[in-house]
Amino acid sequence: MIDRLIRPRLASSRRSTLILGPRQTGKSTLCRSLRPDLLLDLADEGEYLRYAKDPAALRRLVEGAPRARLVCVDEIQRVPSLLNVVQSIVDRQGGPRFLLTGSSARKLRRGQANLLPGRIILEHLDALSALEIGPEFRLDRALQVGTLPGVYLDEREGVDVLGSYAEVYLREEIRAEALTRQIGGYARFLDTAALTSGEWINYSKLASDAEIPKETIRRFFGILEDTLLIFRLPPFHPRLRKSRRLPQRDRFVFFDLGVRNALLGLHRESPGPDRFGPAFEQWMISQVACLNRALRKEWALSSYRTEGGAEVDLVIETEREIIGIEIKSGRTVRPPDLRGLASLAEAVGRYKPVARLVAYRGADTQVFDPSVQVLPYLSLFRELAERR
Repeated sequence: MIDRLIRPRLASSRRSTLILGPRQTGKSTLCRSLRPDLLLDLADEGEYLRYAKDPAALRRLVEGAPRARLVCVDEIQRVPSLLNVVQSIVDRQGGPRFLLTGSSARKLRRGQANLLPGRIILEHLDALSALEIGPEFRLDRALQVGTLPGVYLDEREGVDVLGSYAEVYLREEIRAEALTRQIGGYARFLDTAALTSGEWINYSKLASDAEIPKETIRRFFGILEDTLLIFRLPPFHPRLRKSRRLPQRDRFVFFDLGVRNALLGLHRESPGPDRFGPAFEQWMISQVACLNRALRKEWALSSYRTEGGAEVDLVIETEREIIGIEIKSGRTVRPPDLRGLASLAEAVGRYKPVARLVAYRGADTQVFDPSVQVLPYLSLFRELAERR
C-alpha cells in the first residue's frame, strides 16, 4: 500500500474525523490500514438497509463492544442521520473515536446532516500525489490515466476500470444528483465541462454551445463541486476589493486528469504534442490543490489574468506571501515566459511579498535574475510541501 500524506495525522489524532473525497481515492483502504475495532461499510446494501431503517443500531453496536477505541463508518453520506448518533456517542466521556468517510458533501447537506461542528476534524483525500507515489512515479502514465490508486497502479486493467468509472459513476450516479428531467442537458454539460477543464469559463458562451440555460450550467458546476469531482480556481485579486482591470472569470479543473480524459474517450493513449501542454498544466494544478489539502496548508488558490492577456497559471496566497507559479511543459524556459509573473508582481505591489516560480520538465534548478526561480516540476512539489 502507498502511504498517504494524511495518514500520520490520522494515526496520531485523538479526535473523530470525517474524510471527504471522490470515489476510489482510497478512503476505505486508508481507514482499514488504521485497524479499526469496528467497521461499518454502508456501500454494502445489507449494511445500508439495516442502518437506514434503524440508525440507533450503531449505538447498540458500540455499547456491545466497550473496548472498541476506533470505529469506522464508510460512505456516511448514504445514511446522514447516523451523524446524530455519532454525536451522542462522541459527547459521552470515554467513548470511542470515529473515522467517517464520504464522497458527497451535497448528499450530506441535502440530508440536513449534522456535521458535528466543534466535535470532528474534516480531512480530504484526493487521488495519489506524485510525492506519495515516490520514485516509481511516471508522468506519462499520470497524464494518460490519472492517479486514482486502483487505476494508476493496475497496469493490466486500469484503463478499463477508468472507463467504467467515468461512465457509471459520473454519467449515471452523479446524474441522479441533477434534475432528472434534464438528462440530455446534463450529458452535454459533462462533455463540455471536460473539454473546458482548465480554461477560463465564459458561462454565456458555454450555455450557447451546450444549448443549456446559463443558470443551469452554474448549477451543474455546483453539483460537480459538491461531489468533489472538480475544484474552482477563482480569479486572483491582490487586495480585498476587486480590480476592474482583471476579468472576473473562473477556471474549473477536474480532481483527476484521467477521469477528465475518460469522459472525452482520451484515456487509452498518451496525450500527443497538441494535448500535452494543457494536460500537464491541469495535472500540475490538481497536484498543488492535493498538497494544499493533504498538508493542511490553508492556502488560497487562484489564477491571474489581465485584460491585456498577461497570465499566471496558478497563484497561491498564504498569510505571509503570494506565490506565482508559471507551468511550462517544455524542458527549457526563456525570458518571454516570465512576463506574466512580472505583471503579477506589479499588480500585487506592496500588498505582500511575491515569490515567482516556474515549474518545467527540465532537470536543473535555475535562477532568472534574483526574483525568479525555475524548478523541475517534482522539485516544485517538494519546495511547496516545506513552505508554510
